[in-house]
This record gives sequence, structure tokens and C-alpha cells, in this order.
Amino acid sequence: MKVVLKLIMVLAVVWLAGCSSTGGSKGEGVAVEDRAGDGAAATTDATTSGVDGYGNLTIESLSDPNSPLAQRVIYFAFDSSEVAEQDRPLIEAHAAFLAANPTVKVTLEGHTDERGSREYNIGLGDRRAQAIRRMLEFQGVSPNQITVVSYGEEKPAVDGHDESAWSMNRRVELVYAGH
Repeated sequence: MKVVLKLIMVLAVVWLAGCSSTGGSKGEGVAVEDRAGDGAAATTDATTSGVDGYGNLTIESLSDPNSPLAQRVIYFAFDSSEVAEQDRPLIEAHAAFLAANPTVKVTLEGHTDERGSREYNIGLGDRRAQAIRRMLEFQGVSPNQITVVSYGEEKPAVDGHDESAWSMNRRVELVYAGH
């Protein structure tokens, strides 16, 4: 019994040591060793601000047609919830804005085209919106800022029964509260 207790204590200490932090404060530089060509190692400080240079986005950016925040629709391929590579910078811009403005809230509305059953489309719309939610949260947006809803095929952006209409209906819309 004593051996088991000691083993549990040792494992607990190892686990806690693995969870410890080295501290530091937000915004401090990180020492980086430069091993460029000449063999001499030089140490520099690296700092970042914002996500990929989107640190200057403000509430007014939501109304500015030249701002990346003006684009609030992400489109998806047929029967897919995978975010296209070309849409990632747009999501990064929204993430940077939301992370810098923790009181701003956004609703992610998932939509599909009319093909598939109602139940399937509600699920697919949810998977699409959840994919965007995960990306936003991964980039520092608080889960409390995000609401997800799926409308499935119930709120088409475009009426029609062909690929041009369907492609416009397979989407997630970012709807900011009050904007």
C-alpha cells in the first residue's frame, strides 16, 4: 500500500512539473538564436503584435468597405465543412479584431444548399460554423464572444436550383451584434 501511495505521489509531482509555466508577461520579447551562415550565434529579441498585422482593426473597420472585416461570408465546397485555404486570412482578420475587442460578439450562421435532407443540412451547417468557431478560438477569440447557429437550407442567399445558386448558399455568415 505504501509503495502505491509513493508511486501516486511521484506521478503527481511529475505531472505538476510538466504543467508548470516559465512565467513571463505578455508582450515580452523571446530570445531567438540566429545561426545565419557565419557560424557565430547571435541572440535577438522577437516580438509580435496582433495576428499577421491585423492589429489596427477597430469597431469602425466593420463599416469600412475597404477593411477585411467588411467581408463576412465564407463559402464552402459541396458537402464539405473544410475551410478553403484562400479564406484563412479573412478568418485571421476577424480573429484579430475579436481578440482585440473582447466585448464584441459574433454569431456564426451556418447554411447549406437545398440538396440533402433537412436534418442532414442542419448538421452540415453546424459543422461549417463550428469549423470557423474553432479557427477563431485557436487564434485567441474567447468562446464567450461566439454563438453558433445552423439554418441548413432554410435561409438561402440566392433562389435557384442550379450550381450557381447552390454555391452561394453553401456558406457561413459572420454576424456582429449591432452591426
